[in-house]
Amino acid sequence: MRYSILSLLGNALRSHRRWPAAWRNPQPKEAYDVVIVGGGGHGLATAYYLAAEHGIKRVAVLEKGWIGGGNTGRNTTIIRSNYLQDQSAHLYEHSLRLYENLSSTLNFNIMLSQRGVLNLAHNEHDLRELSRRVHAIRLNGIDSQILTPDQIKAMVPIINTSPDVRYPVLGASLQRRGGVARHDAVAWGFARAADALGVDIIQNCEVTGIRRGDEGVEGVETTRGYIQANKVGVVVAGHASVLAQMAGFRLPVESHALQALVSEPIKPIHDTVVMSNAVHVYVSQSDKGELVIGAGIDGYNSYAQRGSFRVIEEQMGALLELFPIFSRLKMLRHWAGIVDICPDASPIISKTPVRHLYFNCGWGTGGFKATPGSGHVFAHTIARDEPHPLNAAFNLDRFTGGALVDEHGAAAVAH
Repeated sequence: MRYSILSLLGNALRSHRRWPAAWRNPQPKEAYDVVIVGGGGHGLATAYYLAAEHGIKRVAVLEKGWIGGGNTGRNTTIIRSNYLQDQSAHLYEHSLRLYENLSSTLNFNIMLSQRGVLNLAHNEHDLRELSRRVHAIRLNGIDSQILTPDQIKAMVPIINTSPDVRYPVLGASLQRRGGVARHDAVAWGFARAADALGVDIIQNCEVTGIRRGDEGVEGVETTRGYIQANKVGVVVAGHASVLAQMAGFRLPVESHALQALVSEPIKPIHDTVVMSNAVHVYVSQSDKGELVIGAGIDGYNSYAQRGSFRVIEEQMGALLELFPIFSRLKMLRHWAGIVDICPDASPIISKTPVRHLYFNCGWGTGGFKATPGSGHVFAHTIARDEPHPLNAAFNLDRFTGGALVDEHGAAAVAH
């Protein structure tokens, strides 16, 4: 024990400048087999699985800023798989199962905490809809159940379940395997593991153009020069339509600001995740003690990483309806990310009209929970030039053929 304490003190006092780098900082090569545009969780996961499962190791991940500095570092860390439609349920469940073993797979602690996710019902319609959703989820072999107000109160003692409030709590659905994970740890874990397999992670390298030829994509123009690529995968949350325009086609996505905030840290008081579509707020508590609070998107289109005060005001009102005990807390910090949203609130993981150019986008408010699953199936799509069975339904053709995967109910509040 004495040795462990001395070692800990020694590491604490040592200058961080002497810490070894978790991954290399290489110069871009002239050519790669695959270039991944976007160094967030999805892009890094794609690169890792390309190398680990498909043996494609001449891969570069291009990030215009720093690794995990986009939506990966701006989300609220929630993971779950309780989606209504079969296609969504299977994809998100695949991701959750990968999450459950990800710390071991990457040899990096992602701080997974399966503390349960509650979705509240405030009227009879909500309760019937949640019951329908629970039955559908369970038919897909995914854990889900309905709780009564007494069961909710036993699980979350600080919630207000009085029948006299404006939005009485009549019940909830619960996915016990849902919870949270450390968002930057997920990015760092994938980055380190991909780098160890030979993937070049190139930061401060913005893509400014996509070069096409008669046979399809040829490479990308960047702020650090032209990079040739046999295949290009684009995973840039918030700016997918901008990159598609560079390649000469349009995507059916809109970009919106999505806000969140954290409170000052307090002692452990809230050990689950509570969400409410009706009052439009969700809340969990981080390991540092901060309450992590979010709501829905701002209604206007924007590429700005900031939002309107109205959303914050409304989500605070909603939060205090459910948890009056939080009324005296102060906000510590607030931020916004940019999310791409498709007409059916489901993602695009697809080949494109340009040969050997692939897009992974449109995750809306639910991208973090899909990170490992998204990367796994997107790597398959790129490596084999055909969709994985789990992302076959999430192709671009569905918007012309009408086979939409409508998940507006599951994505009604950002999480």
